[in-house]
Amino acid sequence: MSETHNTKKVSTHKAYPHEEGRYIRGDDLSPVAVTIILNAPAYKIPPELEELVRAGIEGGAALSGMLQTENIGIEKVVCNVVANPNIRYLVVGGPESEGHLTGEALKAFLLNGVDEKRRIMGTNAPFPLLLNLPMEYIDRFRKQLTLVDLQFQNPEIMKKTVQACSQDK
Repeated sequence: MSETHNTKKVSTHKAYPHEEGRYIRGDDLSPVAVTIILNAPAYKIPPELEELVRAGIEGGAALSGMLQTENIGIEKVVCNVVANPNIRYLVVGGPESEGHLTGEALKAFLLNGVDEKRRIMGTNAPFPLLLNLPMEYIDRFRKQLTLVDLQFQNPEIMKKTVQACSQDK
C-alpha cells in the first residue's frame, strides 16, 4: 500500500481507461477509484448498486464501477487504475459476492499480494488467479493505492468518503 501520496496531477493517455467494463468515468485528476462488488447477473443489476456507482462519481471519483469476478474482473480494475497515476485510493463498496468472494479477494490482493503462481494470498475465493497481468502492474497497483473499505455502507457514506479522499493533499 502506498506510503506517500504524490500531489502532482498528470494528464491521462488518450486511450485511458484501457479496459472496458461496467464503470462511469469521472474526473481523471481525482485520486479516487470506486469499485462496487456486483453480486447479481449483469442483466439484473440491482438499483441500489447502480446508486452506489453514481455516488462515487458524484463524490468526485476518477472511475466508479462494478466488479464481478475475483480474477479477470480484478485484472481489468488493475489495468485501468495503473493507467491513471493520479489514483491513490481504492474505495470498495457494495455487498459481497457469495460465489466469487470478490470483495474479500480484492482486499486480500491489496493487503497480501500474490504468490509465485499468481494466486491472491489470504482469500477463500474459488479462482483468485491473476494470470494475465505483468508483475509490474501487480506491484504498482499495490504500491499506488490505499484501500478504503466501505462494503455494506450506503450511498451517502460513499459520496462523503470519496469527497474526503479527494481533498487529501
